[in-house]
Amino acid sequence: MLATNAELAAKLARLEKKYDAQFKVVFDAIRQLMAPTVRPKRQIGFVRAPDRS
Repeated sequence: MLATNAELAAKLARLEKKYDAQFKVVFDAIRQLMAPTVRPKRQIGFVRAPDRS
């Protein structure tokens, strides 16, 4: 998939040079969609509730 993403990025760069001013908003949106999403990692395991004394 990484190679496909690199190919897509290269094609997008070529199109961006050709139609830079007309489709700037479109290219920005495509770049945002291509960026990987960062999700916080969930902690694995059991968490003990605090004692209720």
